[in-house]
Amino acid sequence: MKKIYIFAGVCLITSIFSYVYMQFNPAAAAQAADNILRPLLGSKKTLALEGTYFTFNDQINKLVYTYKKPNSDIFTSPLSTDMLPIKTASSEAMDLSSITLTNTFPPLPGEGVWQQIPSTLFQNMTVLAKTFVRPDPTRDYAIVSLVKMDMHKLGIGVQAGTYYPGGTHGIFGLGIVPKTIQQSNNLVAVFNGGFMEKDGEYGMVVGNKVYVPLRKDLATLLMYTNGTAQFIDYQGQVLGNDVIAARQNGAFLVRDGIVTPFVETSQDTWGRTTTNSMYTWRSGIGLTKDGNIIYAVGNSLLPQTLALALQKAGAVDAMQLDINPYWVRFILYNSLGNGLYSYYPLLKEMHNGGYAYLHGYNKDFFYIYKKS
Repeated sequence: MKKIYIFAGVCLITSIFSYVYMQFNPAAAAQAADNILRPLLGSKKTLALEGTYFTFNDQINKLVYTYKKPNSDIFTSPLSTDMLPIKTASSEAMDLSSITLTNTFPPLPGEGVWQQIPSTLFQNMTVLAKTFVRPDPTRDYAIVSLVKMDMHKLGIGVQAGTYYPGGTHGIFGLGIVPKTIQQSNNLVAVFNGGFMEKDGEYGMVVGNKVYVPLRKDLATLLMYTNGTAQFIDYQGQVLGNDVIAARQNGAFLVRDGIVTPFVETSQDTWGRTTTNSMYTWRSGIGLTKDGNIIYAVGNSLLPQTLALALQKAGAVDAMQLDINPYWVRFILYNSLGNGLYSYYPLLKEMHNGGYAYLHGYNKDFFYIYKKS
């Protein structure tokens, strides 16, 4: 019993220290958790420390937002050289009807209303749109940002990182947006992939290269030669020749338009670092009935509330992606010509990792490009 109290005390002290440290150096804190704590303490004890930290962080937020109104000014403004102003979105290819969530909070400015994300490649049309919603009726500060992408004009691919997820198997990726996409000046956006191999052993295949073997009974996002994507419930079926990549990251969040039951039947149902009860930054990807992609990211979320936001935004199938503050990223690129780009993060709170995706990043990611 004494050891339990000592460990609980260590967890609390570590959480307080981590909270302060994370505010000033989130990059170092994230790297320390993966590269120091896990090898030193093991995944189970690291998970306990992470859980205590995120619980502590959520309690701090509850206290702060008892007296403070949530801030809806969350999006990064496009760079001044990126030309186009933000406007109310309209699109023939995407349903951009306003989103209404059943909570009792006074609405924030712009909540649930889609706005165009400007792009130098699409100056006279809306191919990306953004908004935000608050899906948790008990947390008015839990804001989920959403990006909807017109996949009739855009394509999607995925790239393995220079180490994750296959590095533990000795199988390494390039970690960069393919040079053909970069040099064509058709890159539009990049967003984070899934968990590391040790946090669930979820499958990833790109071309003929198997970074982590696909597992049965999991949500599996397939990407095709024509730039489109589709979710399947993988049961060991042979993938077609037109499939260029596949990525898994746990069970479905949404399947056939229905938010799935969140019963944690085993330790790795949601990844060892992402249990149902842990409030943290989470991200996810969904597909609409028309094949358009929705990316979702937000703070103080459970898988359930992430799923609800994706469903309300129009996703009929969806799965969770990576979690925790430093690892969730959505970077927008605008062409400068000659294979050069300016770039900025979707959210003010996001790390701007745009350079790494062009020159080498250690984790897997998805990239969005203009179809030729």
